[in-house]
Amino acid sequence: MSRIDLDLAHSYRPNPQKDEDYALLPLKMSFADGGAYALLGPSGCGKTTMLNIISGLVVPSQGTVKFDDRDVTHASPQQRNIAQVFQFPVIYDTMTVAENLAFPLKNRGVAPDKIRQRVGRIAEILEMSGQLDRRAAGLAADAKQKISLGRGLVREDVSAVLFDEPLTVIDPHLKWQLRRKLKQIHHELKLTLVYVTHDQVEALTFADQVVVMTRGRAVQVGTASQLFERPAHTFVGHFIGSPGMNFLRADLLPGAPAGATRLGVRPEYVTLAAPQATGAVPATVRQVQDIGTYQLLTAALADGEVVRARLPIEQRLPAAGEAVWLQVVGSHTCYYKDEELVA
Repeated sequence: MSRIDLDLAHSYRPNPQKDEDYALLPLKMSFADGGAYALLGPSGCGKTTMLNIISGLVVPSQGTVKFDDRDVTHASPQQRNIAQVFQFPVIYDTMTVAENLAFPLKNRGVAPDKIRQRVGRIAEILEMSGQLDRRAAGLAADAKQKISLGRGLVREDVSAVLFDEPLTVIDPHLKWQLRRKLKQIHHELKLTLVYVTHDQVEALTFADQVVVMTRGRAVQVGTASQLFERPAHTFVGHFIGSPGMNFLRADLLPGAPAGATRLGVRPEYVTLAAPQATGAVPATVRQVQDIGTYQLLTAALADGEVVRARLPIEQRLPAAGEAVWLQVVGSHTCYYKDEELVA
């Protein structure tokens, strides 16, 4: 495995002049040897561009890519010793499952007994031991994608394994199983894994570190807890969580740090308060929804800003149109200036 260091920017245009011209704005980032990372963000944010730069499919227009301090900026994927798993399965239908899994090893002249051992182990991890002699052509989409995952994982000498939204075509129930398998594989094989997705559940359940991206920028790298509790950028607050973080004018309440313009608080940390309570704001209830495991209260402040609160399912709540006070300031409240977290 390898430590991967990026110090680069990339534009698909010949003479970029402004931020909008860049697919990736200037960034410095490191992926630790043996780490499990997710690149998370909406379509067009730059995550696939970053993955393709790591793999060698794209050469950055500025800067360098290093594997263990070795400059590989202009090296091919083969020279970098990268395995990549794509959104749609890449397998040979005329081969058996075992032959598909063995193919990368045969190409490198690995001894037959070593191939059998390694294919057997990967098949066992993927729960495909009973299908090794089946032709790939007759398998379902999820089984074919398992083969594709297995071919990426079967080599022990790879610098990193890169996944480009590999579960998009998989049935939702099977996605959970495959995510669990990938997590197990990472713990067992200690591979460096980088996983691209727009699905926060996939990212947060798979990766040890999540890179949240928007508009060509990596705005925060952190654990699931760090992204939830202390979003470094308002985009992270919006994007992570269901529903996302509430953002209110910081001058609505005293005690905001100097220069802060927005107050951020998760719906999980908003509660009903007594009238005039310190750190509370008056609001009018717009809607109360029973989500099953919690109630979602949506209320409007006097200036029209909306606040959402996730409240216990057993709590008795006011009806739409009633006045309430909502506690929005507490130990979990964050403050922002120019979209960045204020210390």
